Amino acid sequence: MTTQIFYADAVLFDMDGTLTDSIQAVEAAWGKVAQDIGEDPGRVIAATHGKRAIDNLAEFKPEIKAHEMDAAVTEFEETILFFADAYNHHGPGSRRGSEAASVMSEATPALTPENSTPSSRNSSSAPSHRPSFLSRVDHAFRMSVVPEYAPTFDDDDMDTVHDEIIASELNSESKVVEDVMEAWEIEAASIDRSVQILPGVKKMLDSLPQGKYAVATSGAKTYAFGCMTRVGITPPPVTITADDKRLKAGKPAPDPFLLAAECLGYDASKCVVFEDSPSGIRAGVASGATVIAVCTSHERSKIEGCGAHYIVENMDFVTCDVVEHGRLKFTIVSA
Repeated sequence: MTTQIFYADAVLFDMDGTLTDSIQAVEAAWGKVAQDIGEDPGRVIAATHGKRAIDNLAEFKPEIKAHEMDAAVTEFEETILFFADAYNHHGPGSRRGSEAASVMSEATPALTPENSTPSSRNSSSAPSHRPSFLSRVDHAFRMSVVPEYAPTFDDDDMDTVHDEIIASELNSESKVVEDVMEAWEIEAASIDRSVQILPGVKKMLDSLPQGKYAVATSGAKTYAFGCMTRVGITPPPVTITADDKRLKAGKPAPDPFLLAAECLGYDASKCVVFEDSPSGIRAGVASGATVIAVCTSHERSKIEGCGAHYIVENMDFVTCDVVEHGRLKFTIVSA
């Protein structure tokens, strides 16, 4: 075991793959995009790792006009969160799972390639003027809930008639759910893709004083705040998201980290960047920061040549202590 120590003024975190793991949901959402445009899901997923949705959308859906892009990004990021929540809200993981079991049992195409390796992040889907899939599906499932009251009648025949009416309504409402849910939505509810917090993250965040850390992510606000709050992380006051209009470029350009450091009041060269993706690592290196790469979404061999100063399995191998004058002391333990 070897120990390495260095000092910094502040910390700049990437989000997904670094603080949180929503890889399955992200890749499923990109798999849906790939199917929509007739592309190979594996290729689309690989090409989108660590990049902003707006940049990926511009590449894979060039028909989206500039004034439609914000809505397209939001729609896509809602798709990611739907994939993340569907199992527990509408599938076997929910209280209502058994009521919709017949809907969930239908075989649907897989939205991620069988041999897809965990990796990426970000998002897309063309804007739509109809109600969002979230409101349509949630409304349908609310319709399918059995009434909590149980009326009684003096006449036994009326009890029988009432039961027959309820049974008939449930049958018709189940059909409504089936009609409203598209194949990808049914598939989404059949697999647990919930967002997870990664090892060592809570300990690291708890060790940092307020004002000493920021998040700079390739996700836009809908996705970024949605992921962090789902695992109990309070987004810090300085959270730079992909839809921040002050950004001229996203990763692998250093702009997100440079802006985050500036907003904290520190020079990026005096900061530490935690990253997991090749494009994010390159962005951190280009910003002048000390970069710690975590092998949480990519194999070590995939990120070794990206310029990171340190590579660890996850944040469990890094500790941070506040020392004299508020400086941060980092200790890295490696085999």
